[in-house]
Parts: sequence; structure tokens; C-alpha cells
Amino acid sequence: MEVKLATHYGFCFGVKRAIKIAQDHRNSSTMGPLIHNQNEINRLKDNYGVGLYNSLNEVKDNDTVIIRTHGIPKNDLVQLKKKNANIINATCPFVTTPQQIVKKMSEDNYSIIIFGDENHPEVKGVKSYGKTQDDVYVVLDETDLEGIVFKYNKIATVAQTTRKKEIYLKIIDSLILKYKEVRVFNTICDATFENQAATKKLAQQVDVMIIIGGKNSSNTKQLLYIAKDYCKDAYLIEDEQEIDTIWFDKKNIYGVTAGASTPDWIIQKVIKKIKRLNK
Repeated sequence: MEVKLATHYGFCFGVKRAIKIAQDHRNSSTMGPLIHNQNEINRLKDNYGVGLYNSLNEVKDNDTVIIRTHGIPKNDLVQLKKKNANIINATCPFVTTPQQIVKKMSEDNYSIIIFGDENHPEVKGVKSYGKTQDDVYVVLDETDLEGIVFKYNKIATVAQTTRKKEIYLKIIDSLILKYKEVRVFNTICDATFENQAATKKLAQQVDVMIIIGGKNSSNTKQLLYIAKDYCKDAYLIEDEQEIDTIWFDKKNIYGVTAGASTPDWIIQKVIKKIKRLNK
């Protein structure tokens, strides 16, 4: 039995930064879940008193509010300021970048394409920076471009920071075949590139692939999809309690990776349990 760990995995810069901000502001509350990992959110609550606002209505005047790593819609930020909230911005800088790009390109009368999940909080926040919502379009792949009638013939594109670059390239290729001016901004963060490349490489070397992270985490789900392309026995778990011993039956080499919101203490618990099961 051999356990191999991906060369790049776990906490990214933006998540590390957000966790430190939360720990430095005890007894504050975050606007929406700080990151997509419930175990780490529970740890922050138990050890640092960091609470959670599920809606703006829960925020009282002069409360200390931490903005989640994914950012929030522009109008929500305006409403917090009206409540005189003490705003602590933990938005990942890599998420702030597409927000500002959308704002600038929209003001310059470009139609905006966002490659990502329309229901993801990061994408909702980025989309809100458009001058008007009818010149901002969200797509998951190049087929979603079919039938769209753009308000402007000048196109600008950004991507959700955790998406696959291969799909983004297909969207861009489709656009440049039809439009003379396409501004492309590569807003997929480096940590995502590195984690995805490391997962692809490791999945080709193992019999079983374990991906650790939140079930609602976009970047973690992307790692699962990539792993399954090269290792059919790939599984997504949130912690060691979800491990099924049958996954390792007659298997010799086990690969482990983790999403950008997965703390090292969970990863180590998973590795220890896998090793213990196979003694």
C-alpha cells in the first residue's frame, strides 16, 4: 500500500488570508460562509467566536462584518455601509480583479461574458459590477453562447477564478471566430492551475483518488471531475468520516488531493485513517 499526495493541494493564498483575518477579528461575523468548508467554519466559530450572517437583515447597525472570500454583490456592500457596519474585507484579491474588470469594461460599452456558475457567490458578486445587468452574460461552456444577442459587438471575457482553463479557451475560440473585438482577461488564479495540473498528473499514477473538500466548493468539484478523467475510482469527501473501506479493496496505490478551502488538519486526518485501514 502506498499513499501519494498531490504536489499542489489545499489552502490557497486567498483562503489563508481570509482565515487569518477571521482569527484576528474574534466575535465578529461573516457575510455568508467565509469559505466553502463547513468543518473549518465550525472551528472558527468554536475557537474564535466567528459567527455567520445569512442575510443583510441579520446585520445590526455598527456590527463588525467580514466579507467572505468570494466577495458579495455591489449593492449588498452599499447596504452594509448604510448600516454603518465596520466592514472587514476578506474578499480574495484574485476575485476583486474580475469585479473591477467587469466594472471598467461595462463602462466602456463592452458586452461582458463571465465563464462560471451563475449561482456561485463569486459570480453573483462579479456580475453585479456590470453597468446594467442586460450587458453581462454568464456561461458554463461554449454551447451557452448560442442564441445570445449581445447588446454591444465589443466583447470582454472574465472567468470564475476556479474554473478549468480548457473550457475557457473553447469559449474564447468560439467568440473570436464571430466578433472582431474580444478582450480576454485570464482571471483563473494560479493556485487553481497548479492544483488541477497536480491532480491530473497524480490521477494517472494511482488506483484510487481521494479528493478532500466541501461538497459545495467549486474548485474541489473541478478536481473531482479532472481526477475521474484519469482514474475511475475517484471520490470526493469532506472529512475522514466519509471514507468507505470498500474503495480500497484490492487497490495498491492511493492518491490524495484537496480543494483550496480544505485545511491541513482535515487532510492529515484523512491520510492517517487511510493508512490505518490498510495495515
